[in-house]
Amino acid sequence: MGYLLLVIALSLVAGCASANHVEERPFFQHEYDLESHGRKTLLDHIVEFDPGGFDVRVSPAFKRNPPVRIAVLPFTDEGSANFVVDKIPLTFRSKKQRYNWSWTDAQRLRRAMQGYLAQREFLLANLYGVDAVIQDRGIGNMAQLEKVPPQDLGNWLDVDAVMYGKVLHYEAYYLGLIAAWQVGIHVRLVSAHDGQTLIEASGSRWDVNLLPALTLQDIAINSAENILQLRDINLARSEEEACREIVRRIPISDELVTEMAAHAREHEIRAEVRRQLLETYAHNSHSEPSNSVILDPAYDPPGNP
Repeated sequence: MGYLLLVIALSLVAGCASANHVEERPFFQHEYDLESHGRKTLLDHIVEFDPGGFDVRVSPAFKRNPPVRIAVLPFTDEGSANFVVDKIPLTFRSKKQRYNWSWTDAQRLRRAMQGYLAQREFLLANLYGVDAVIQDRGIGNMAQLEKVPPQDLGNWLDVDAVMYGKVLHYEAYYLGLIAAWQVGIHVRLVSAHDGQTLIEASGSRWDVNLLPALTLQDIAINSAENILQLRDINLARSEEEACREIVRRIPISDELVTEMAAHAREHEIRAEVRRQLLETYAHNSHSEPSNSVILDPAYDPPGNP
């Protein structure tokens, strides 16, 4: 019996030792499913009762010369700017409130799009900087923004391409045992050099919750519970997924990845050279004797009128 307890104790100690061992794993290895991770498959649509989809069209010009710097312009909301359930508005907001809510809904999608694009090989212009430049130019709505040539926007913002966006659907549905959010979006990525459309994408994301029930009591309980599907957190998930589905369909540019890496290394070299020059200058300035002459302001040389 004592021998058995000793074997068990040693096994436990050996197991803890192996569990605490941390394997040293190197950086910069091959990454799996880089383009497919996060994209919904047919099985995902069936399991989540999501009838939506996205159509992303990529022009040959994007593949030949992908933009390095991108500015995501302010999005606009083409909906009613009211809280809509089953196509019926449940709020009746004033004009000022509609302006605020339309801006709020559109910028939620815009920030989500900015975030997913920033995970890619592109450089993104800061949203607050973009807004400041556009506002200073007296542009206050999408109609005015679309009248400005993309080349001018590119010069103002120092980017290679600009992205326009519109919120098409921002609605809730509730039918007792079924509740859902629908978020639809349309975006265009336009070259700031020649005004050509590089990428155009549109589609919608459905976040559907189905609670089956057989008896009247279960139907009543599940219908009441399904109201929780209309929480704001589920709406935010739909916004994120809509933008993620679009960005995941943009092909990765190996050429741009290589260019970005070369640019970073060049910047590193310049920074190191600048640092060495400053250190050399500081060392020489301390080691050499000062030849400066301190003049007495009260001294009046001879012959001075």
